Amino acid sequence: MSVSRLQGFGLGLRTEHYADFANPEAPLPPALKPDWLEIISENYMVPGGKPLHHLDRIRRDFPVVMHGVSLSIGSADPLNLDYLRDLKALAARVEPAWISDHLCWTGVDHRNLHDLLPMPYTEAALQHLSPRIAQVQDLLQRPLVLENVSSYVRFAADEMSEAEFVAELLRRSGAKLLLDINNVYVSSRNHGFDARAYVDLMPAEQVVQIHLAGHEDRGDILVDTHDHPVSDAVWQLYCYTLLRIGARPTMIERDDSIPPLAELLLELDQARQLAQTVCRSPRRALHAVPA
Repeated sequence: MSVSRLQGFGLGLRTEHYADFANPEAPLPPALKPDWLEIISENYMVPGGKPLHHLDRIRRDFPVVMHGVSLSIGSADPLNLDYLRDLKALAARVEPAWISDHLCWTGVDHRNLHDLLPMPYTEAALQHLSPRIAQVQDLLQRPLVLENVSSYVRFAADEMSEAEFVAELLRRSGAKLLLDINNVYVSSRNHGFDARAYVDLMPAEQVVQIHLAGHEDRGDILVDTHDHPVSDAVWQLYCYTLLRIGARPTMIERDDSIPPLAELLLELDQARQLAQTVCRSPRRALHAVPA
């Protein structure tokens, strides 16, 4: 199984921007237009209604990837087969380049906690996750793309670093990685590890997508809020990542304090320009934004 090839720069599709993406009388500037869009899977796993109506219209003009928040791949509960069947049905409808979710657990005892909770980084967790990933991939008939999450606490039982855990899981399972640069930076600040060393351990051949986002700096802790522009430090880490693994499809997430689409398109163009700088002049790339 392999993921479809998708290149360029995308945005998360949000309801605030439906009209902008589907207005033939005010087309988006060609130089700033996203190459693709990412949808939150759960928003469209319904039998009908306005969300699907808008998605069907917009899907005609933009390739799509699907990104979920409820798979709960790390939970002790059995996988929700009804959820997976609905996910597969949505994929058949929109034909995404790939399907992603988070390397985390979101509930236990059949209760959804509506949060992305980190895994313990242990051999037992690796052994728990690998067959569950295989089950999902067999049902979907495509690789599962997993995203590293931000975290604020550690487990006392951890036996390895997060980066070592993620890299080993990818090696064992054959899953792909959605590398969230903001999450790497947030967790590195919260736990005191080297964000670049984390990136160095990621298997480049299995990274299929990059997320960029903003966070809230509370001084002693960073919170992954997706309600701020991308910070200079995250842009810097993005440049470093491209130097290490090469160009990857990249998007900006914004889930709160959502600005007008024109503002997001300019921020996305910053990612595009930085990526071009990396390709043209790697030595200059790390100095393209403040350190």
